[in-house]
Amino acid sequence: MKARSQSANAPTRSRRAKPAAAAVDASPIAAPDAFASRLLAWFDVSGRHDLPWQHPRSPYRVWLSEIMLQQTQVKTAAPYFERFVAALPDLPALAAASQDTVLGLWSGLGYYARARNLHAAAKLCVQRHGGDLPRDIDALTDLPGIGRSTAAAILSQAWGDRHAILDGNVKRVLSRYHGIDGFPGLPAVERQLWALAESHLPHARMTDYTQAQMDLGATLCTRADPACILCPLQHDCAARLQGRVAELPVPKPGKVAPQRYAQVLWLLDRDGRVLLQRRPPAGIWASLWTLPQTEDEEQAAQWFAAHAQGDFADGAALAPIAHAFSHYKLELRPRRWRQVALRDAVGDNDDLRWFAREELAGLGIPAPIRKLIESTN
Repeated sequence: MKARSQSANAPTRSRRAKPAAAAVDASPIAAPDAFASRLLAWFDVSGRHDLPWQHPRSPYRVWLSEIMLQQTQVKTAAPYFERFVAALPDLPALAAASQDTVLGLWSGLGYYARARNLHAAAKLCVQRHGGDLPRDIDALTDLPGIGRSTAAAILSQAWGDRHAILDGNVKRVLSRYHGIDGFPGLPAVERQLWALAESHLPHARMTDYTQAQMDLGATLCTRADPACILCPLQHDCAARLQGRVAELPVPKPGKVAPQRYAQVLWLLDRDGRVLLQRRPPAGIWASLWTLPQTEDEEQAAQWFAAHAQGDFADGAALAPIAHAFSHYKLELRPRRWRQVALRDAVGDNDDLRWFAREELAGLGIPAPIRKLIESTN
């Protein structure tokens, strides 16, 4: 596998004061520079050098990949990335696209606020920055959907600027390497980890170093069953030396996710078109097209009576669909009607429309709803 290196980096443009590493009681067993040098040596041999956003590498492509990878693994995100850039190859094209187009390209990746923020940020870049991403950490974090770590990842990978990142992979590596107690999401623990991340920064090859950190956490220092025997940092890792790999990082205090239920109305007309309703612009599945949905069967019957001709009782009850969000579980209970007509007073409108099957691929539709529609003729 061909190794890639970076030239000397441009000076950072950050205006924010950084927490001092000296204030943190987390001395590594090896000197801090050993962390970066060993990681880079491992990356040259075993890192990921052929990801689609690396060839070619541009600020737009780096930004898009970072947003996709916030909640999604590389193997899942890669085909979506390629489809997205084929349709919207640069930032001005993204800014000029309709929201339906953007959500349609994102459909299936989940966490759709990422796509809405991406679209909004592109429009702001056209307004404020001449259609380019700004090369400034403060200006980047002012854009929707870009936090401190994502901004740093964009700057270090797109331009080679010297900034520390602290995504989930890096938090896990640093927590184990330094033996940090406490859930990494707690502010005090996160401050420790930021200071440590900055203390390890090399003065060159920032693009490779940033990717190396993410690769190590994704491929070796994984949440479960980490491959410590292959890790370039194993001889200095506090968690390995202390037998604490399985318990670090400290997991988030658990709580039982509440269970919710919803009725789903699946209406097909005489031509086999499906009736979809656009969700409100805020909340779960915001602005996506989905089957009409109510909280319970009584409300479903009322909705059907107000919108459709025919008898609610004629609908065929289908198997429930379980879907988990980050903060609750949802059971969808679908019911389907065929050869249905809308009441004359309803008709098509901007938020309630019939769609032919060939039109569905280009729409932003929640994954469980798309799977339901595609599962049965």
